[in-house]
Parts: sequence; C-alpha cells; structure tokens
Amino acid sequence: MLAAFTFNTAENLPVGLLEPIADGLHVSVPAVGLLVTGYGVTVAVASVPLAHVVRAVPRRHVLTGVLAALVVSSLVAASAASYGLLLGARLVTALAQALFWAVMAPVAVGLFAAEVRGRVLGALSVAGSLALVLGVPAGTWLGRHSGRQVPLAVPAGLGLASLVTIAVLLPTSRPEEEQAAYGTAPDVRRFAIVLAAGTLSACGAFAGFTYIVKFLDDVSGFAASTVGVLLVVFGVACLIGVGITGALLDRFPYAALAAAMGTQAVGLLGLYAFGTHPVAAVVFVVLMGGALGPVFMAAQNAMLLCAPGRTDIALAANSGAYNAGIAAGAALGGLILPFAGVRGTFLAGGLVTVGACAVLGGGWAWQGRGVRALA
Repeated sequence: MLAAFTFNTAENLPVGLLEPIADGLHVSVPAVGLLVTGYGVTVAVASVPLAHVVRAVPRRHVLTGVLAALVVSSLVAASAASYGLLLGARLVTALAQALFWAVMAPVAVGLFAAEVRGRVLGALSVAGSLALVLGVPAGTWLGRHSGRQVPLAVPAGLGLASLVTIAVLLPTSRPEEEQAAYGTAPDVRRFAIVLAAGTLSACGAFAGFTYIVKFLDDVSGFAASTVGVLLVVFGVACLIGVGITGALLDRFPYAALAAAMGTQAVGLLGLYAFGTHPVAAVVFVVLMGGALGPVFMAAQNAMLLCAPGRTDIALAANSGAYNAGIAAGAALGGLILPFAGVRGTFLAGGLVTVGACAVLGGGWAWQGRGVRALA
C-alpha cells in the first residue's frame, strides 16, 4: 500500500510543481507538462514488454528492483540541474511503475483467500488514491515553501521503506506458483471486452478531467480558491468511491465495473448540461470523482478473474491500455477545446464513456447469446 501511494505520488507531483520546476530549470510550463505526458506514454508502451521479460523472476526480487529504481530516480530528479536529466529520471520512474502495477496486484491478493481478493485490491487502490488527496497536495505545499528538490526527493524515502519491508517479509516463490498467477475464470472474449471498455472509459474521463479547472472557472464561475477546494472534494469522492466499490468487488465484480463507468458518464454529461449552475456542478464533480478510481480498480479486479493466461501479463495490458486512453483523452480534449470550448470537452468525454458502457454491455450480451447457442 505504501509503495502504491509512493508511485502514484511520484507520477503526479509535477502537476503541483509546474512553476517551481519551470523557474528552477529555466524552461516553459508546457515543457514541464511533458514530464507527465511522457511518463504516461512510457507506462503505456512498456508495461506488457517489461512484464514479459521478468515473467520467470520471483516477485520479491522484481518488487525490490523496481523500488530501488524509484529510490535512485527520485534522488536524481531532486538533484537534477537540467531539464534533460530530470526527464531521464522521470522515464526511469515510469518504467519502474509500469512493472510495479503489473506484478503488485497478483502478489498482494495471492497472500489472501480468493473470496476476499476484491477487498485486498480495494485497499491497495485506496492507498493509490490517497496520492491525489494527500501526496500531491503535500508535495505542492512543500514545493512552495522549500523549492522543488524536497518534494521530488520524498518518494525516495518512502520507496526505501517499502523496499526494506518487501525484501525482508515477502515470501519468495516462482511466479507461476503464486495463488493469483492465473485467472480464476479464464475467458478471452471477456478479457477483450473489459480491456476495450476500460481504454474508452479512460479516454472519456481525461478528455474532460484534463480541463476541469478551466471548466469550473469559466463555465461554473467559481473563484480560484473555491476551485482548489473542489479539487480536494473530487479527490475525497474518488477515495470514498474506491472504498465502497472495493467492498462490493468480491460479490459483484462485473456489475461494479459497469456501475462505475455509468456513474462516470453521468458525471461528465451532467457537467456539460448543468455545469453553469454551481450547485449542480458540485454534484456532478462528486459523481465524476467517485467513479474515476473505481473504474480502473474494477477493471483490474476483472482481469484477475478473466485473464486468459498469466494475470501479470493481463494486468500489464490493462495498465498500458488505460494509460494510452489517458493520453488519447487529453489529446482529444485539446483538439476539441478551440472549436467547442471547454464544455465541448466534457460532452465528448461523456459520449466516449457512453461508448465504453455500450462496449461493456453489448459485449457481455453478445457473449451470453454465444454461450446459450453452444448450450
């Protein structure tokens, strides 16, 4: 859980440190933004290849290795005197995170009985979501009061604590012998459906979310200080949504995924339709926040069930596809913004999310008809 919190915090820290990094390295703010974009693209591209390369390595060794990479790259990032060195350190962290998310869930849930795996995954997701609620705001505060070096170095200390704990306490076993190494109900079609729907859902979410500050300012008319509070509310809603969904995953794994995607669609389209009214805007921001974390978590849980082969490869594919969806969504919003305004980005995001729901529901209905026909 600490490692999940640390990786997610490290990934998103530049969002809150745009100006300190830009001023300290004498580069533009958009160039600093590329530190986040490049990170996501690296995770999207590298997840499956890296998981395949280390498929036979004991997971204790893999996790200690990726945490060691996090520690070193964070220290390099904190001490970097040039943009190129900082970018290189960020890409190393991204490679470590790509592999971490592929192997972390099977290792963690494999330590528990199958009937509580959803709750275990929920606990890990709560830790990851805390990065947005606690980690990034704390890093932003530190950056404003002490410069960029301190917050960029903090993940090194947290990563070291995780590394030592895992190195000392995690059992060593062959990956294929772990309890959650393979899906409990392998299904190639369901795997493809969940993967496609999850990618579309990420694209839809970030087509709007990338520009949520501009929306709340320009469309809803909130003051800058209020927008900051609403972002905290968004993060808290995400945390609560993950907690509630995690408690339901073991009993309703696929229904939980469908409900999260549906809630996200309502949040995005509601902001487009009613976002000019401040009270309605707050309601739909909460709905959107409450769905964002649960969608990825429920998709990860579904992969542990329907993975047609090794779960680490399936989870790597899901993580890579999700990050590709994030990049595509941000790009889609950027293309729409000049022509349809910021409201248009939320309309587009909502419609893409509706498409994700259609893929999910239509795919399962088609799969059900195929099963009945065979029977």
